[in-house]
Amino acid sequence: MPGWHKRVPAIALTQPARVSTLTLVKVNFKPETESRLQELAAKTGRAPDDLVEDALAGYLQELSQVREMLDSRFDDLKSGRVKPVDGEEAFARLRRKSKSEDRRTSRS
Repeated sequence: MPGWHKRVPAIALTQPARVSTLTLVKVNFKPETESRLQELAAKTGRAPDDLVEDALAGYLQELSQVREMLDSRFDDLKSGRVKPVDGEEAFARLRRKSKSEDRRTSRS
């Protein structure tokens, strides 16, 4: 079988990690926000840059978690695992339940 030993081009099974380059970014805060940031930096002894970095990292983590939860809920709806609820009907049900509880507590 001539040719069976020919090289087959390599196929990447995963994408290479993207290397990002961070650059300095100037952020303009409202005076009230700048004041609060400087006050917190003074109280904690941490640099304002570190506080902003921590706040942004926390925000991005929370945003990622919310995105995953929403994607999961959407997948549940799309697959039929859960049934959609009409918003107006749900609020009407809550109002009826609240009124019913109010009547019960006013009788006591």
